[in-house]
Amino acid sequence: MAKLIGGIGTSHIPAIGGAIHKGLQQEAYWKPFFDGYPPVRDWLAKTKPDVLVVFYNDHGLNFFLDKMPTFAVGAAQQYVNSDEGWGIPSLEPLRGDLDLSWHIINTLVEKEFDVVTCQEMLVDHACSLPLKLFYPEGNYPVTVVPVCINTVQFPLPSAKRVYAMGKAVGEAIKSWDSSKKVAVVASGGLSHQLDGERAGFINKAFDLQFMDSLLTNPEWATQFSVLELVEKTGTQGIELLMWLAMRAALTVGDGSSVRKVHSNYYIPISNTATGLLALETV
Repeated sequence: MAKLIGGIGTSHIPAIGGAIHKGLQQEAYWKPFFDGYPPVRDWLAKTKPDVLVVFYNDHGLNFFLDKMPTFAVGAAQQYVNSDEGWGIPSLEPLRGDLDLSWHIINTLVEKEFDVVTCQEMLVDHACSLPLKLFYPEGNYPVTVVPVCINTVQFPLPSAKRVYAMGKAVGEAIKSWDSSKKVAVVASGGLSHQLDGERAGFINKAFDLQFMDSLLTNPEWATQFSVLELVEKTGTQGIELLMWLAMRAALTVGDGSSVRKVHSNYYIPISNTATGLLALETV
């Protein structure tokens, strides 16, 4: 069976792409952010995952306010990047893994999750930027299964529901008849609000408590309603739901304990609290 080797949570701010394109990684504003990634790259180089299952939120490419599924899973041969993250002139399409995609979809449906299946799917910075940060040289040595979670249009899924979905994805990965190694990725967050009366809102104390909880008490954030999480993290900070799904996937069966490989937290980038957390199953 496939081996679930760990998970990574990362922010996906569009301006990151512009900073990469312009070579700003060593500038004072950006350096603390980019300096967080070499240990994660080292871990990926050591563990060599074959597939990344990416929990992320679509920003209007496939779904918009008039039709917004709660959960959607990609089942395509490739995923074309149609949002360069404010600056990367072009990115190669991400290679899909059809066998794992369909296994995840079938498992989720069997477990009574009503998912949208996407045999064609565009991806934006939320899906493509993590790979650019993990593999800055390009030529990504992994295939990808995108799993889209609605954090844009109410009603949003509850933290408990997202956690249960993430756990079901973990069960699917571990029951996949393959010798491949799989890592799960959460793309989004942490606390931020980009508009309205609370524009610029960041909650460092909650962010750090949330990151710590993913090690010691992964279900901690499921005690909060969606509205409570929005109040604590900001309108866009609700993207932490992706981190819950990632962590839940690592709680399944044997090897469900984790150790922290690396973490980083830096504020602010584009009025956003950026987080990075890599976990390895043990």
